[in-house]
Amino acid sequence: MGSGRWSTDVYSAAAKYRAATGTSAFAHSDSGARAVHDALNPHGVTVRESRDSDQHPQSTPIAILFDVTGSMGSVPRMLQTKLPELFGLLIRKDYCTDPQILFGAIGDATCDKAPLQIGQFESDNRMDDDLGRILLEGGGGGQRTESYELAMYFMARHTALDATARGRRGYLFIIGDEMAYRQVKPAEVRRFIGDTITEPISTEAILAELRRSYDVYFIMPAHAGHTGDPEILAYWRGLLGQHVIELDDLDAVCETIALTVGLGEDATDLDSGLTDLAEAGSSAGATVGKALAPLGSTRGALVRSALPAGFGGDRATPVTRL
Repeated sequence: MGSGRWSTDVYSAAAKYRAATGTSAFAHSDSGARAVHDALNPHGVTVRESRDSDQHPQSTPIAILFDVTGSMGSVPRMLQTKLPELFGLLIRKDYCTDPQILFGAIGDATCDKAPLQIGQFESDNRMDDDLGRILLEGGGGGQRTESYELAMYFMARHTALDATARGRRGYLFIIGDEMAYRQVKPAEVRRFIGDTITEPISTEAILAELRRSYDVYFIMPAHAGHTGDPEILAYWRGLLGQHVIELDDLDAVCETIALTVGLGEDATDLDSGLTDLAEAGSSAGATVGKALAPLGSTRGALVRSALPAGFGGDRATPVTRL
């Protein structure tokens, strides 16, 4: 996947049509659906692909997975309205080459009907279609844990990135406010993905596998059910170090993702990126600056770090990255 090009005009025309006809941007969920959309169902999926092509010769995979349980259900609605800002910053400011974006959703495999929903890597307006297909189930188990580890398993074992052959990792952003379960469970993998594994996999082990292909970030936004919870923040910092981003304003999530990619690609520094936001008409600069300060304010804060054997090279990586 990943063919075509993003068009803000096409996005705007679709938004105007929905407004004129009273159609929801999340028609699948708002129509009363109670099951994952076929296009986002991970069961039986061999692979989601981010591929190089003549049109996109240096693809940059960017996966954005968000918790849709409880109070986190507002995240995809906000993302959908801000897609032009996200893609505009990535492309106009040359924060990365040939971005290909995948959207997905995470719930709780112990109780939800749709605990995992995974779209395709897209370079054009089809990513808006994938957002619209997400089931905003709003469930969750109420135990301060959701099935983030199941999503990690899928992304580690069921995605293929041409970027890795060029020595480049993709980017994976998890937006949530709870902890993962301690391990990937064979019964859940079989039920929701269709794989057979013979024994549980610890969350730490599947994360290590995932990080062969992705730089992984966890974003905890304001006004979620567990925003600022010290135990949950300590849990994710133990897994990801400084790649845990506390965000004071959910409306700034697209700008935060775009600038994080720019920093990771060594395409900008934090001060220049905040200037870019202001020039683009964004008022999120203060929020983004505070959230990304731990990642470093200068390009000199990044160093080259080798990928594991067999992945063909290295990429820019924060110094203190685990």
